[in-house]
Amino acid sequence: MKVLVLNSGSSTLKFQVIETASSTNTERKSAHGIVDRIGGSGSYRFYSNGVVSQQKSCSVVNHEQAVRLVIDWLTSEPELKAIDAVGHRVVHGGERFIRSALIDDKVIAALEALCELAPLHNPGALSGIRAARKILGETVPMVAAFDTSFHHTIGEPAATYAIPYELSQKHRIRRYGFHGIAHQYDVARYAELNGKQAAEINIVTLHLGNGCSASAIRNGQSIDTSMGFTPLEGLVMGTRSGDMDPALVSYLARKENVDAAEVESWLNKRSGLLGLSGRSNDMRELTAAYNTDPRARLAIDVFCYRARKYVGAYFAVLEGAAEALIFSGGIGENSTLVRREICRGMEWCGLTLDENTNAKVAGRDGRISARNSKRQIFVIHTDEEALIARDVAAVIGIS
Repeated sequence: MKVLVLNSGSSTLKFQVIETASSTNTERKSAHGIVDRIGGSGSYRFYSNGVVSQQKSCSVVNHEQAVRLVIDWLTSEPELKAIDAVGHRVVHGGERFIRSALIDDKVIAALEALCELAPLHNPGALSGIRAARKILGETVPMVAAFDTSFHHTIGEPAATYAIPYELSQKHRIRRYGFHGIAHQYDVARYAELNGKQAAEINIVTLHLGNGCSASAIRNGQSIDTSMGFTPLEGLVMGTRSGDMDPALVSYLARKENVDAAEVESWLNKRSGLLGLSGRSNDMRELTAAYNTDPRARLAIDVFCYRARKYVGAYFAVLEGAAEALIFSGGIGENSTLVRREICRGMEWCGLTLDENTNAKVAGRDGRISARNSKRQIFVIHTDEEALIARDVAAVIGIS
């Protein structure tokens, strides 16, 4: 089955064309690409069989335009235009979607209702779904794969907020967790690299990109994760605040004479690395200014400090069973500075970084822990699209 996988982020659209067989978990990737900086002065780069086929800088207004760019290019390539199915990454599946689902009008309506819980991502995914259905037609089956699904194994003590119980039941408030596809892939890939089954794996995963999250994994399943009811909770991110005193919402609303929704928008879109540095949410730019700009340094230091706190907490949650710390995501895979600062002083819990190896590993799988480290430290190049393609093949085969 030839699957087009669309992965709509807050400001990017990544895609891959993958021939997959769910029964064997094997894939052949014939095309991939990215539309970057959606909503501004964007650009795109498309690859066919590993070679750049088309690239351009241009304004990309929204995700619908980005999807059209991708599909128009695919239809111009004879060997790529025959798509059997489309898989869409969707951030929030709520309580309803505990596994991937075949997309129909009812599913789309349910996803619309969930947009308020993931305001930076679900609207983009929905726009991508609508654009793909409009361009390809409803005869091409499409499947939604959810970032929340992997975290449905989290137990009640970790998933429950200490608010009036009746309110949490009435409004279905709980820790949902996100980046589940990425964390699930990290588990599977780490198991493969170490000759184990996923069910044997006990690790802490750090998925660090424009959005960031940590997970505690026991026996291959998520038992806790840093994002919560929405993707706003947890680690410091590109434009999101992560953990903060909830009283700040009403406090800032009063002081700035705005409503709570406006403050929430600030916490989602003007905070994190961007808010702290005052210049960018791009870790590459902040790293370049680390030694010259005090606010860029502060942003990175806060980012790493928060991540280090979660690593320590999740090692405690795993009760000493954790065998490794995994870095993934754009920042986790590529920023040697961030990995070094997060691992600094963590020898007490068995994590010792090899500085030389850390400096050499970027954008690929590799072990970066020292030989005498009691626990391993790995970088894993996350391939969410491969997992989504396998889910598409499985769902289409069943339905």
